[in-house]
Amino acid sequence: MLDKNGIAKRIAKEVKNGYYVNLGIGIPTLVANFVRDDIEVEFQSENGVLGMGPFPFEGDEDADIINAGKQTITTLPGASFFDSAMSFSMIRGQHVDLTILGAMEVSENGDIANWKIPGKMVKGMGGAMDLVASAENIIVAMMHTNKRGESKLLKKCSLPLTGVACVKKIVTNLAVLEITSQGFKLLERAPGTSIDDIKKATEGTLLVEGDIPEMRL
Repeated sequence: MLDKNGIAKRIAKEVKNGYYVNLGIGIPTLVANFVRDDIEVEFQSENGVLGMGPFPFEGDEDADIINAGKQTITTLPGASFFDSAMSFSMIRGQHVDLTILGAMEVSENGDIANWKIPGKMVKGMGGAMDLVASAENIIVAMMHTNKRGESKLLKKCSLPLTGVACVKKIVTNLAVLEITSQGFKLLERAPGTSIDDIKKATEGTLLVEGDIPEMRL
């Protein structure tokens, strides 16, 4: 199985040269650490940053330079800062090529729940609903099961939805899956993970066709 860095490293392979990419809170923020050096990518944060770099080393942090999750970040040469109105104009105007989000649940038809657990206090939904409503290419980074071992890839989400039928691909600690009209299509399995492991951890419909290769990180 992969850890959070492993998930981020696999997702980094989906990032193409010239992409504008929005990184959600949690595992997605780690993706910037693993993008290939030979491609140019602009990472956007909805709090008003374009041109984010990797996380800073300890001692090099600047408390005034943060991402949407209030984590200190670095910026690359040519980076720019702007207000939320401009940031969400980029998002709603579909100027972001790839959106990478965390999730608490994803359904087999691509619904995503990632902003609220009933009974728990949250500050708000943030920019997630704008992102899922506007983005055409959404990849979810998440653990395959919760702390109780229950699947987070479901037939139908039980938590309040962030977006409907919007997720295209999911990378978990166990697998890479694609959303299809028939359910979760298994594309790759994590190193050391069997197809049976993935089947047991997936509540929604899982499609397994032919030989499933192991992820190459």
